[in-house]
Amino acid sequence: MCVMAAVVVGGCAPRETPGPEETGRARGAANAPSGARAPAESGGPRIVALGDSLTAGLGLAADEAYPALLQQRFDTAGLKYHVVNAGVSGDTSAGGLSRLDWALDGDVQVLIVALGGNDALRGLPIDELRHNLSAIIEGAQARGIAVILAGMEAPPNFGRSYIVEFHEVYRELAKQYGVAFLPFLLEGVAGVESLNQRDGIHPTAQGARLVANNLWAVLRPVLEKRAGRK
Repeated sequence: MCVMAAVVVGGCAPRETPGPEETGRARGAANAPSGARAPAESGGPRIVALGDSLTAGLGLAADEAYPALLQQRFDTAGLKYHVVNAGVSGDTSAGGLSRLDWALDGDVQVLIVALGGNDALRGLPIDELRHNLSAIIEGAQARGIAVILAGMEAPPNFGRSYIVEFHEVYRELAKQYGVAFLPFLLEGVAGVESLNQRDGIHPTAQGARLVANNLWAVLRPVLEKRAGRK
């Protein structure tokens, strides 16, 4: 899986370093990031997907990104959940942490954490990734929100040691915090030419449907478990 992911992880951002606008809009709740879709005004339980361009749906229509596809499943089933796409292209785990309060506004039941691809692209220290993801998980759990952690993989640029340590962070955090775990967000999509856009990185509409399938397999039992507690 690490080898397959090496083909794709570098493309979670359209550029290697964030520009001033991108940096500025990831300041947190005081200034909600313009790159993310604002939560709906209406009430009701929410499921928030906190991520980067893979979540935002770079290169896709708004209704083709995986959060929108999850929403379609709920609508079809008559389930009154609202899926919030809190993906910002180019975002790192630090950016996700900085806008966590904004993302968790309202009646959030589940937080999908799909961050880290851009950390790997920039070779950011593993300890920083671990710290940021830990803080995101702890922040959600402190509010009684269930967390789904979606793993990513590092490209080969920084050597095998970095790849292995990066891979292990997600598994270790999922075990440490007892959260639902999807080992690789792009399982079955990464490296498959027909399922990726011309950049070979971001999923096509068909690829995004497979990503939504991957998440649904984890999300559904999380919701069933929460419903059983009420």
